Amino acid sequence: MSRTFDDGAIAQTSYDEGEIRYVGSREHGDVLVTTHPGGDRLTPERSLEIVGHSPSGFAVGYRGSGPAQLALAVLLDYTEGVIEVFTHYSRVSNCYRALLA
Repeated sequence: MSRTFDDGAIAQTSYDEGEIRYVGSREHGDVLVTTHPGGDRLTPERSLEIVGHSPSGFAVGYRGSGPAQLALAVLLDYTEGVIEVFTHYSRVSNCYRALLA
């Protein structure tokens, strides 16, 4: 599967059946993340109730509050449990920041 985004980037993915994928793109400067299968949009609201790193939303490309909010939102969505999130949050947040920088 591949897709071209409005900024000209092309994303190609491979995955195992039943696996949850988080696909990011930029639209008009905003970072958007959708989950697949299903195509639901991941928003920062739920993660902001736990830790308010970036009230303005998700970001990528640097080690800061926007990528930290994105890491927390993905973990929260994937695990469905706040305690499990904090068990892995610091490690995952650092990985996201490094990979997306």
